[in-house]
Amino acid sequence: MLEVNVEHLGAVQFDIKARNHSIVSDQPEESGGFDEGMTPPELMLAALGSCAAYYAVAYLKRKNLGGEGTRVRVTADKAAAPARLDNFSISVEVPLDLTEEHRAGLDDAVHRCLIHNTLTHPPAISIHIANVSAVAG
Repeated sequence: MLEVNVEHLGAVQFDIKARNHSIVSDQPEESGGFDEGMTPPELMLAALGSCAAYYAVAYLKRKNLGGEGTRVRVTADKAAAPARLDNFSISVEVPLDLTEEHRAGLDDAVHRCLIHNTLTHPPAISIHIANVSAVAG
C-alpha cells in the first residue's frame, strides 16, 4: 500500500510526506498563498508527466536507444460542474529519430503508466472524517 501524509502548515500551504521525502504544496499569491510550491492540480500533472517519462525512458533503454534528453509536457484544462481537470494531453519529446515500430512501442509504453491507467479507469475513493481532540498544554 502506498501512503502519503499531508499536514497544514498555515495559510494555504501543506507539507506532503511520502517515505523519507517531503514537498510543499501552496497556492499563487492571488489565491492567498506564497507561491512556494506547486498547487494540487500541478502536482497531479507532475505525477502524470513523471510517470509517463519513466515508462518512456524505460522503453527506450530496453530497446538500447538511450533515454537522455527525453522530455514530457502535460497540459490539462480546468472544467466545472463538478470542478475538475479535463482534456489531459501528454507530449513526449525524444531527441532521436524513431522508426514507426519504436514510435508505436513508445506510445504503448506510455499508455502503461500507472497514473495514466488510474485516470482512465477511475478508482474507488473513500473519505473518512475523524475528530481529533486538541491536547491541552
